[in-house]
Amino acid sequence: MSSFLKLDFSNFKKIFSIFVIATFDLLLLLFLLYLSIVIRIKIVPLFFSNLPLFDHPFKRYLWLVGVHFGIMIYEGAYSKRLTFWDEVKLLWKSTTLTGVIVAIILFVSKQAFAYSRLVILIWLFLNFISFPIFRTKIKKILYKFRLGKEKVLIIGKTENGIKFMKAIEAEPNLGYEVVGFIDDKSELKDIEEIQTIVISDPNVCDKEIFQLFSKNPTRFRTIFHIPEVKQIPVIGTEIRYFFQEDIFALELKNNLANPSNYFLKRMIDYLLSLILLPFIMPLFIFIALLIKMTSEGPVIFSHERVGKSGKIFKCYKFRTMYIDAEEKLKQVLESNPEVKAEWETKYKLTNDPRVTPIGKFLRKTSLDELPQIFNVLKGEMSLIGPRPVTKEELDKYYKEKAELYCLIPPGITGLWQVSGRSNLTYEERVNLDCWYIRNWSLWLDLVILLKTVKVVLKGEGAC
Repeated sequence: MSSFLKLDFSNFKKIFSIFVIATFDLLLLLFLLYLSIVIRIKIVPLFFSNLPLFDHPFKRYLWLVGVHFGIMIYEGAYSKRLTFWDEVKLLWKSTTLTGVIVAIILFVSKQAFAYSRLVILIWLFLNFISFPIFRTKIKKILYKFRLGKEKVLIIGKTENGIKFMKAIEAEPNLGYEVVGFIDDKSELKDIEEIQTIVISDPNVCDKEIFQLFSKNPTRFRTIFHIPEVKQIPVIGTEIRYFFQEDIFALELKNNLANPSNYFLKRMIDYLLSLILLPFIMPLFIFIALLIKMTSEGPVIFSHERVGKSGKIFKCYKFRTMYIDAEEKLKQVLESNPEVKAEWETKYKLTNDPRVTPIGKFLRKTSLDELPQIFNVLKGEMSLIGPRPVTKEELDKYYKEKAELYCLIPPGITGLWQVSGRSNLTYEERVNLDCWYIRNWSLWLDLVILLKTVKVVLKGEGAC
């Protein structure tokens, strides 16, 4: 009886947290709609004097809130536990679909003249900006009071089980809390309040998983099963179930194998680079003058790197080292075994004696990589991609993965940039590069670009 009451109270807390989030979403949609009308009346006329007088009642636009809220429900905003970026994707998709559906309704009903398109556009823009910020904040507050939190138990303290625990701890937006590990699934009967379990033990067979569902049909809400499968594309992977034969298959997709996807990626590279170039040039000239005034040598340093299809190209950077850098490196490696070990592990040094004072700043802020925008315009690099590496690095560290690396151009930024940069071991960098290539998507590129801004501003992992 006590077990039932505990589970019932847990369900109540979950329903209450959903109610709070849904209420908050509705209030935010209404507030942003009101703010959009205020902006249209008070602020927009300051910049555009020839606009018609706005005299629409607020209630005329209320149905827009219903459309947006309905789409969020349909997309699973109140039934799915998502990572931060997956939730941002869902929210942006909901707002985009709202804009499309509202436009269709107004066109079909021939009521477009009765509404301010500017108010609707401002409202959609404010939704884009506000929801990813405030919705995740309200969930964080709820989780702090243990509302909506889901306890998770992992069967099997294996390497995959520990990785799963670290993964969900790194994604607090999911609202999962690992309460521990057990080695035997028979111990589940003695554990109360657990509605989500993770099977990481490879010795647990499909028959035993079926028994967990059949013997406990109402107890376990979610069961995660971690298969012993690695190094396959996972983004966009779908499960195909064949009812008659009672089997399912994973449909793996290689997005970069589609020529249109690769063409789109390259077009975005060129367009964004051309747009950014006029804004970058003043900073480019200022940094060039600083380098020239503070140390001897050329402003731009170029070094051979491996590009798409294994082609060698000159990768540009602002010079951050002294002109006798190699001699300084040789001396420090011969005199300091610890530094030598760090160099052999990471191919970088935390306190590099070769780097100039200006060079340290440029590296910390990643401004030394600005000239690579010309590599992008020349078609040798991409804005986002794997790290540009030398032929020696490719042969020594990538080995059988070298062919995968050469499928696309290297990038100015990438997963390595937003996942620890120089704090990572070289093996971890290689794995990140390969994961990116296998799982490429336009959404992944957008997430990496947005994360890069945060990492660069904070100087995380730079050296």
